[in-house]
Amino acid sequence: MSGPDERELLDVAHEAAHAAARELLARFGHDQARIRTKTTPTDLVSDADIAAESTIRSVLAERRPGDAILGEEGGATGEGELRWLVDPLDGTVNFLFGIPAFAVSVACEDSSGVVAGVVLDPTREECFAATRSGESTLNGSPIGGSEREDLETAMVATGFAYDSELRARQAEVVARVLPRVRDIRRVGAAALDLAWCACGRYDAYYERGLKPWDLAAGGLIASRAGLELRKLAGGDGVPPGLVAAPGAIVDELVAVVE
Repeated sequence: MSGPDERELLDVAHEAAHAAARELLARFGHDQARIRTKTTPTDLVSDADIAAESTIRSVLAERRPGDAILGEEGGATGEGELRWLVDPLDGTVNFLFGIPAFAVSVACEDSSGVVAGVVLDPTREECFAATRSGESTLNGSPIGGSEREDLETAMVATGFAYDSELRARQAEVVARVLPRVRDIRRVGAAALDLAWCACGRYDAYYERGLKPWDLAAGGLIASRAGLELRKLAGGDGVPPGLVAAPGAIVDELVAVVE
């Protein structure tokens, strides 16, 4: 029995992501209406998030009406063998503060995992993409992740939770990691972190508390670019997480952050 058509699903992801990007660019740099909080006072959502996800859902309704959708803003809708994982604006806080570091993330999964995914950076006009059996690309050209062999010279990206108590614990981890690596970067958009790992801008990335829509597309792109993806176990009030790194340093990095 043949699997889903990866190229068709990737084409749909491209269309949906670019449609959402147009909504975001039309609003970026302007005062945002009806900004509100979600889980904490620092966890923000705006009309831009809502409009971008609505646009993605419209594209999926037209192109893939029988599929399920899990979106950051609209939750889970529909049923089907395929499910779309949608983050219409990854890096909302950056967007609202006028910082040009945000992305649209659109991925499709089946029972075996993610089939196709796109991470689109509207301000840089950079579109990262991959399919389960294909290569990772940036604007259509093949890309590959870092082949770093020593952790002490690695540029490592991370992210922080919105919950203040968890942030305090994450700060303790950063204090352990920083002396062991070249440096740390925190951009504030998990999908971009994974995409930038996939093209070698970062050597590695780790973060806890990610949602399925945060890592679905970026995780596939990083994996198909040759990086190892490892899960971090949760427990004792600490959510599970993810490490993406070259094979030569992934075990050492996991040991430091876990």
